[in-house]
Amino acid sequence: MALINKIREKSGVAVGVIAVSLILFIVGGDLLGPGSLFGGQDQTVGEIAGQKISYPEFNAKVDEARAAYEQQTGRPATEQDQVQLRDQAWNQFILDIAYQKEYDALGLSVTPEELVDMVQGNYISPAIRQTFTDPKTGSFDKNTVINYLKSLKTLPAEQQQAWANFEKNLSADRTRTKYENLLRLSSFVTTAEAQKEYQAQNTRANAKFLLVPYYSVPDTTVKITDAQLQEYLDKHKDEYKSINSRTIQYVTFPVAPSKEDSTALYDQIKTLARGLATATNDSSYARMNSDIQAPLYMTLGEMPEQLKATVGTFAPGGVYGPYKEGNTYFIYKYGGVKKDTNFTVRASHILIRAAGSDSAKAAARITAEGILRQIQGGASFEALAQANSADGSSQQGGDLGYFKNNNQMVKPFQDAIFGFNGTGLIPRLVETEFGYHIIKVTEPKTNTLYRISTIGKTITPSQATRDEVYRKAEQFATESQTKEAFDENVKKDKTLVVATAERIPENSTSVNALGNARELVRWAFNDDTDVNDVSSAVEVDDQYVVAVLTGETSEDEVKIDNFRPELTAKVRNQVKAEQIIAKLNSASGTLESIAQKYGAGALVEEVPDLNLANGFLKSAGVDPVAVGKIFGLKNGKRSKPFAGDAGVLIVETTSVTPAPTVADYTVYKTQLQQNASSRTGFMINEAIRENAKVKDRRAKFY
Repeated sequence: MALINKIREKSGVAVGVIAVSLILFIVGGDLLGPGSLFGGQDQTVGEIAGQKISYPEFNAKVDEARAAYEQQTGRPATEQDQVQLRDQAWNQFILDIAYQKEYDALGLSVTPEELVDMVQGNYISPAIRQTFTDPKTGSFDKNTVINYLKSLKTLPAEQQQAWANFEKNLSADRTRTKYENLLRLSSFVTTAEAQKEYQAQNTRANAKFLLVPYYSVPDTTVKITDAQLQEYLDKHKDEYKSINSRTIQYVTFPVAPSKEDSTALYDQIKTLARGLATATNDSSYARMNSDIQAPLYMTLGEMPEQLKATVGTFAPGGVYGPYKEGNTYFIYKYGGVKKDTNFTVRASHILIRAAGSDSAKAAARITAEGILRQIQGGASFEALAQANSADGSSQQGGDLGYFKNNNQMVKPFQDAIFGFNGTGLIPRLVETEFGYHIIKVTEPKTNTLYRISTIGKTITPSQATRDEVYRKAEQFATESQTKEAFDENVKKDKTLVVATAERIPENSTSVNALGNARELVRWAFNDDTDVNDVSSAVEVDDQYVVAVLTGETSEDEVKIDNFRPELTAKVRNQVKAEQIIAKLNSASGTLESIAQKYGAGALVEEVPDLNLANGFLKSAGVDPVAVGKIFGLKNGKRSKPFAGDAGVLIVETTSVTPAPTVADYTVYKTQLQQNASSRTGFMINEAIRENAKVKDRRAKFY
């Protein structure tokens, strides 16, 4: 009895365990999954103006955008389309939250009456005009909009929702326009600012300068420490804004067809050739078995060269090939001929342009006649075309290829060629709007169409080939678990080439020339991936990639390593400048004599007619500090040596001619106002995003 009770107790426990397991299986995703009640991955896609955007909320907007896109285009959204749709959804959140906060603060809105006016009133929105303009006539009729609105209730629910979204966007666009116009019109250019711009553009100076370029001092002679780099970074923090980025090195293992794949396809194409030969409906058979769709009827000029060479052996029902073009094998079945309504011909020409005056036209004709006589005397048409023809065909000896008498060419040219029988040189000049043509028909006109059923099969890697490449890539990854091992194994395999991708952004979908590399980017940004970690084999397009993470930057912390090359160049130039200035300070005399005493690297140049607005100092390039010093010096005065952008300079002002006095600066005021207005939209967007402290974490999810 005790044993039976024991069994009953254990059975109860077992039933309880099974019940709990079933519950967890059914609702575990809700309880333990990402964003669940008991933990899991943070489901926050981003944060805008303190408001968190959850993954379900964001994904719902993406789905809405995708549905609208697919309804509009009539096709499923591709992966690239979805990247753009996610950006569109994110920007919409910024508009709905960050921008709306600014609108509300100013009391900006679009009233229902204003919206009606935009759709069917006196001030029709450009979006409405574009949507309801008749594509055939190019005209817009307001009644078309009114009739559409009257029938809206009878349309499917999807179309009614689409119109509601369209009106919502109209209202949002109008509110944003109001906001931007308000800020744009609040910007005012004073007369003093316009006068300053006028003087900057019209005050002129003549000057000369001595330049010792930084590159004249070898980099190897200047040693830079991390302490110097940190000191420079601390003083210029505003110039170095960090972002979340990763730097990787990687090798690729291309998935290319093997010899076995080529042999297998060749055997397949021979089997298809036998099937094509016996097929009663050869065009259908070809269409079903071909990777490449080709026209059923071809002119001689439209045939591939290998097939064209066998035209003389054509017999009805004959199969020709296989011919290999690139990675594709072709077989063809000849099914007879028929006559086309158009003729096809192949010809070459030499064009002598005749534009301008009558005398220029007469000279062009004389030149063309001389060339024609040379060809008639036995000279090479192709050589004379290369030397004299005034269009792109000259590189091909004048060859224009095949063309038809369907007005592809201008009428006098077409009439001359298709009025000529056989092949050879047309014994007269042909004049067109482009000039004078010397023409040679290289293949006679014909209106014969050849019925050709075509099967093209492209060599693609088999699954066995893909598996072998993956095995090789994964073996390399397994044996390269550290940066040192990665480098060592690359040295052992001479077929591998290491590539570097610097500062990959978190949302990037490509890495250098590698497209569709999102999985590789996500690996690099994974919280579990550390610097010097090596990835497994990642499939990217038609290759496998193994990468090692070599560097990372964070938007929250600016480090020397984030900008080491740029910082090193800046600090090195500072040290060089100190050395150069010390040497220049010990010299005196004219700029030429100072340059001579300094030695190699120093040069002296004169700069005439310089202005403040866009001053350019020849070898010194654009250097605002140097230009400012020139205009700040009195005539005949010279500056002390100073560090510029390209090197150390000493500037000497020869003369300054002030801008003439004018009474009206309206032109310059308008110019400055337009420049400011053109930047308003961009600056508003940047300011609102910065003020809203936008945090974009979408890369963690997509």
